[in-house]
Amino acid sequence: MSEPEGPRGGAVPVLDKPAQDHVPERAAAPADHRFWSARRAPAAVVAVVLLVVAGAFLYDVAAVRAHRPAMAWRRALARQLAERPLDDVWVLVGAGVAAALGLWLIVLAVTPGLRHVLPMSRPHPDVRAGLHRDAAGLALRDRAMEIAGVQSARVRVRRRRADVRAVCHFRDLDDVHADLDTVLTDAIRGLGLARPPRLSVHVRRPGKKG
Repeated sequence: MSEPEGPRGGAVPVLDKPAQDHVPERAAAPADHRFWSARRAPAAVVAVVLLVVAGAFLYDVAAVRAHRPAMAWRRALARQLAERPLDDVWVLVGAGVAAALGLWLIVLAVTPGLRHVLPMSRPHPDVRAGLHRDAAGLALRDRAMEIAGVQSARVRVRRRRADVRAVCHFRDLDDVHADLDTVLTDAIRGLGLARPPRLSVHVRRPGKKG
């Protein structure tokens, strides 16, 4: 096959690009887990308590090493621990408090927290976003108020369910319920949540005044 000629009769080079039979797909985004709380307040409380207790014991041990008498509180604590039996009320109370605090710290360590933030879908692995549950509820409430016949609406969005309670002052309740199901299902899908909550709709007539 001859090469095409240029304006001066010279051959024009032609670069052939091989066809790509397979186009690599975009890497899948990581799992959309819940956001983890920084736990700043519990961490600060634990750090301050440990610092005070460790500092007090360290000062007392250093004083004893310097041939000074131990502090009265440490001598009293050692005497109480040596003399009180294990079934003493105060020993049981102290052990219960320590166990409760330890269990609380374990729960804070293994749970993500931030229950009010709903994770959104991640179209890109490097982008992560969340939607506040109150904001999601407000968006759904605005959509519900657009339905003909809805006088008022109250929406509560949870992690797994969105509860909608509407008051209808005209139109048939079944028709309003069907419209709310259709519109709010589409609205939930439009929020872009990683785990869309299940919709629960309740429609009633306004209560009698007086």
